[in-house]
Formats: sequence, C-alpha cells, structure tokens
Amino acid sequence: MNYKFKITDPLFPECPVRNVLSRIGEKWPLLIMLALDAAGRPMRYSDLQRAIPDISQKMLSQHLRDLEADGFIIRTAYAEVPPRVEYSFTERARTLMPMLHNLVEWALANISGIINDRTAYYETHPKRR
Repeated sequence: MNYKFKITDPLFPECPVRNVLSRIGEKWPLLIMLALDAAGRPMRYSDLQRAIPDISQKMLSQHLRDLEADGFIIRTAYAEVPPRVEYSFTERARTLMPMLHNLVEWALANISGIINDRTAYYETHPKRR
C-alpha cells in the first residue's frame, strides 16, 4: 500500500518504543492528553484550544487525528445544529495516563536543576548554543 503518511518508523518498523514515542513523545500530543485528563470529561475542540492557548489550529487538528488514529482518543460527532464534536479518552489512553503523570511529577521536581545545569553549560560552552 502507498500511504502519504508514516504508519511505522521507516528504519525500525518493529521497534515498539520508537513507534509509540514518535507519536506521543512530542509536546503537543502530551499536552492534549494532559488537558483531556485534567478536564475529566469529553472536550470540544474550542475547549482544547483554550486549555492549550499556544497550539495552532493546524497542530491541534493534526495531533487530534493522530491520537485518534492510534486509538488514544475517540472523536464523537453529534448531529446537531450547530454541529458538536467532542474528544474523549479510550481505555488505552487511560492506561497511559499514570505514566504521563509520573513524567510530569518528575519534570516538576527536576526543572530548576535542569535549568541551572543548562544555564551553566551554555555559559561555559557559548559556541554550542
């Protein structure tokens, strides 16, 4: 089949880590999933935009499609006027959330040390910026 998009990592199609992280390892999918989790309910597109104000419409739309394609979220369209679309978690996403929360907790606990180390590194290695 000739796909316009990548289904698996072209160099390592059998590697589950590369294939999963290539999709959810970016900042936008993580933030989308954290926003959905924080809401604790299905969210509309506009709710997600408000929850993540610095994401562009193009990126939000693309990553919602990707998360839906991978079975992390469900897109439900209601036949109403005006049309209403909501996004919610699948069971797969619910099983991932405890690990994402651990990552967030780790980041919060370590961010000041990371920023201090990063600052010191670039002060001593200015050409590596």
